[in-house]
Amino acid sequence: MSDVSTLNPQQLAAVKLIDHPLLVLAGAGSGKTRVITEKIAYLIRQGTPARHIAAVTFTNKAAREMKSRVGQIVVDKALRGLRVSTFHALGLDIVRREHKALGYKAAISIFDEHDRQVLLKELIKHGNAVYDLDKVDRYAWQISRWKNLFITPEQAPEQAGANPEASVSARLYAEYSRQLQAYNAVDFDDLILQPVLLFQKDPEVLEKWRNHIRYLLVDEYQDTNLTQYQMVKLLTGSLGRFTVVGDDDQSIYSWRGAQPENLGQLQKDYPRLKVIKLEQNYRSTSRILQAANQLIANNPHVFEKRLWSALGQGEPLRVIKAKEEISEARQIASDIVHHRFRHNTPFSDYAILYRGNHQSRLFERTLREHSVPYFISGGASFFGYAEVKDVLAYLRLLVNPSDDAAFLRVINTPRREIGPTTLEKLGQYASQRHVSLFDACFELGLEQSLPAQAVSRLRHFGNWLADVADRAQRGDTFAVLDEFIARLGYEDWLRENSSSDAQADRRMGNVRELLDWLGRIAKEEEGREKSLAEVVAKIMLLDILDRQEEENSGDRVNLMTLHAAKGLEFPYVYLVGMEENLLPHQTSIEENGIEEERRLAYVGITRAQKQMTFSYCTHRKRYGEMTDCQPSRFLDELPPEELEWPDKAPLDPEVKKERGKASLAQLKSLLSG
Repeated sequence: MSDVSTLNPQQLAAVKLIDHPLLVLAGAGSGKTRVITEKIAYLIRQGTPARHIAAVTFTNKAAREMKSRVGQIVVDKALRGLRVSTFHALGLDIVRREHKALGYKAAISIFDEHDRQVLLKELIKHGNAVYDLDKVDRYAWQISRWKNLFITPEQAPEQAGANPEASVSARLYAEYSRQLQAYNAVDFDDLILQPVLLFQKDPEVLEKWRNHIRYLLVDEYQDTNLTQYQMVKLLTGSLGRFTVVGDDDQSIYSWRGAQPENLGQLQKDYPRLKVIKLEQNYRSTSRILQAANQLIANNPHVFEKRLWSALGQGEPLRVIKAKEEISEARQIASDIVHHRFRHNTPFSDYAILYRGNHQSRLFERTLREHSVPYFISGGASFFGYAEVKDVLAYLRLLVNPSDDAAFLRVINTPRREIGPTTLEKLGQYASQRHVSLFDACFELGLEQSLPAQAVSRLRHFGNWLADVADRAQRGDTFAVLDEFIARLGYEDWLRENSSSDAQADRRMGNVRELLDWLGRIAKEEEGREKSLAEVVAKIMLLDILDRQEEENSGDRVNLMTLHAAKGLEFPYVYLVGMEENLLPHQTSIEENGIEEERRLAYVGITRAQKQMTFSYCTHRKRYGEMTDCQPSRFLDELPPEELEWPDKAPLDPEVKKERGKASLAQLKSLLSG
């Protein structure tokens, strides 16, 4: 049950303020998730039904944690209808429910990054000569950026101005949007953009959703982009029945459209806005927070805040200097082994944080040499397996035959003797006729473009899929799917294309796990079983959102980028590569992005609970040559009285002796293993 008596005064004030729009400026480790969950409970107790409350955040993991914590303080009956989800899951729900108003058919496909690339490449190959296939990544980035900045295909040419590359991107953006609509598909960015555009043009639909969501809570508000801000404004109306929780000092995602300026914009758009600061940190010692405060004070602020802690002064922050990167990795691995030997701590208490993924390689190698288990955040996802992608593509095609990306993935998996020439001609015909590849298979005019045998194979495939889709809709969906996979001959195909029977068994096990999971999702909702189209849409969204959310498990040292570390905490943190051109990154220095780099360093420091260690190299190999390195300017911005430089003082003989013992113990463990 809820116990608000344990909240501090600022937390309690944030929970109880419901008659004004509210910005909670929540510093690192200040208990923001508890404020959100307690506020949901308070709103329900004050008479707002749970079905009219929505809480949104950015990751499935954060949404799951929030929902779990609300469930611990509110009885199940009172929680019925409560929405706790990601922004994009909310957008998906709006798109699905309002598909007619948006001009879509019911079974909408969600294109992930791979699908977007496939479609853009097709448009470039068969489109205007000004397109450059080598720039497909740049085009994709620009289109995504425009959507996040709330710029439509109609507005893009004006935004592009006289810039030739941007003008080309604008033309491609328009073609890409038309083709998505033709395929009855949306991409990840559309899940926010399309609802916002709909709300702006259709007051009745907007009013319906405002009545549905009568109070909105937003977590990690500093990570919202312009389009997400528009969604919040439209849903909450002029009264501003919302609580947004954020920290401008932890805004580190500008490269994907995040606008920390949205925090300040609230004051302009909502004159009645109240601001409550959560400055008591429950995670770190005072020394760690003093260093973080002094560092981030070098950035300009709309709202000033200063973190403090009642957890005691703690240990000084250490700075380790290394001659080069191999030495840096060895010193840190040795330091972890030594510290663990002295304090009997688990490996999972340690985290090594770095600016770029490429920095992990030497630490991996050195930790292996020391027999130290480790985990790299962002490993292979379940959705990343080819067999899972294949089956999902078949399912997408069953619920939306217009999904060309799915069609192209599975048309020859397993092989059906439908070659690339056939597919190219089919694509050209479909493009001329403005129909999907699937629909093109059945048009009489196709016989003028392809040999009779090729047309026959395409139609046989199409008819079979249509039959399966019809039976899945009318009968026992998952029994039909099991039969479909068996008739597909997919297991035999896996055995032919796997390096061993064991690998084939594992891959087929992934297929069965996917189908079981789909079955469980279908039965999640009380009272009715979800349709196959709903289940596929939900799992595609999970795929996109979970790409970087691989869960850590077991007793292992944590290796991750500073971006991946946000939201996490560890007793002992090593922030490595504290050098100019690495942190801050060279590109950010050149593009005037120092403030965000400083926020990244701030995020790294505020992950530490008990001890913070920095490391830097005097030399580092770049492009095969050893170059001189300068310590990061951020080290100079830390309070010198809180720093300890072990290399400036001779190592204590007792410490040397203990380190020798620790290394010997680790070696014995390795040999016995």
